[in-house]
Amino acid sequence: MKIQVLLWVMALFFIAQSCSSSTSKQQAETGSESVLAVEDSIITGAAQTEAYVPYLQGKRVGLTINHTSTIGGKLSMDSLLALGVQIVRGFGPEHGFRGDASAGAKINDEVDEKTGVPLVSLYGKKYKPTKADLAGIDVMIFDMQDVGVRFYTYLSTLHYIMEACAENDIELLILDRPNPNDGYVDGPILEKGYESFIGMHPIPIVHGLTFGEYAAMINDQGWLANGITCKINVIPMLNYYHGKPYTLPIPPSPNLNTQQAILLYPSTCLFEGTDISEGRGTMHAFSMVGSPRLKGKYDFSFTPESIPGMSENPKHLDKACYGLDLRSYDTDVFKETGRINLSWLKELYEAYPDKDLFFRDSFKRLAGNDKLAQQIRDGVSVEDIQQSWEPGLSAYKELRKKYLLYN
Repeated sequence: MKIQVLLWVMALFFIAQSCSSSTSKQQAETGSESVLAVEDSIITGAAQTEAYVPYLQGKRVGLTINHTSTIGGKLSMDSLLALGVQIVRGFGPEHGFRGDASAGAKINDEVDEKTGVPLVSLYGKKYKPTKADLAGIDVMIFDMQDVGVRFYTYLSTLHYIMEACAENDIELLILDRPNPNDGYVDGPILEKGYESFIGMHPIPIVHGLTFGEYAAMINDQGWLANGITCKINVIPMLNYYHGKPYTLPIPPSPNLNTQQAILLYPSTCLFEGTDISEGRGTMHAFSMVGSPRLKGKYDFSFTPESIPGMSENPKHLDKACYGLDLRSYDTDVFKETGRINLSWLKELYEAYPDKDLFFRDSFKRLAGNDKLAQQIRDGVSVEDIQQSWEPGLSAYKELRKKYLLYN
């Protein structure tokens, strides 16, 4: 299976590379600056239609996408239909097929108003497509923008899509996209017994893989039900390497609406499992944290409001929250140190007046264990907490190397 996947990747890569070289040659006629721009720009898997659209001709296609799946500035559903691809059904994750649903909002099946294609919700009554949902599909396309963090639910959607495709003998075509939180790997490994839709596999918080690479790991590690494997084919990116800076052109979800929020997310999302507001209910979610109970201890404050399509009922609604403003924090520190920031969690816990109310039960699922909360309670230093993640973190980093498609 692994060899078959790699052969597919290599074949499609050379096709796409050939097309990219042709484009570079054309650009060379207009000047060296254009050549450099083409050679340096990341070309996503979806953008390389010449590498996979011919293969889709005559096949009935399913699309697992959201609003971040674009080709030439248009939703890939529209672009692929215009290219003659027969799309029989769409599948939408958390936030919906077009990305306009709030976090956690359950979504119903519907029909796409623009195209008339039936849409199946994978964040409503079920997370996994049924046999009936997949009827008549020859190839499933998976194309969404990840943020490289274990508790971002698109990883779990990938798992269930792979599992359903494997059970129904449907091949999966992954159109790879960059990981904006690439360049470092960190956090505790999720422990057995703490699996959930915000963390299904024994990986750290920051996993350092693209979807194409992660799918190979899922297969090879036997993480699908009963150890089955999914036939996966990957269209790799061009001009991409791990750690390459990349600013997302489209927010991957309503509350990750800035590059600052995306880069802070691995550290500040842990506050979702506490009484501290992570900034939902503002236009700067995950870039500010605070609580009404910290009044008098911090000068900075913000007030969460109900924002349709982003956060209708945020934590501490309409109450002034006092805490930290991270909108100007230098996020380069994460790659430079190779670490998420735990000092904010420790600081706000120590400042919080009623320690028994600080952590919520969901914190264990975010952390992937019951140890991190206890370590914070016990006053364990950040350095000692990080050391406690070994040897699991180092073992994962070594395992990760097996699945890398990029330098």
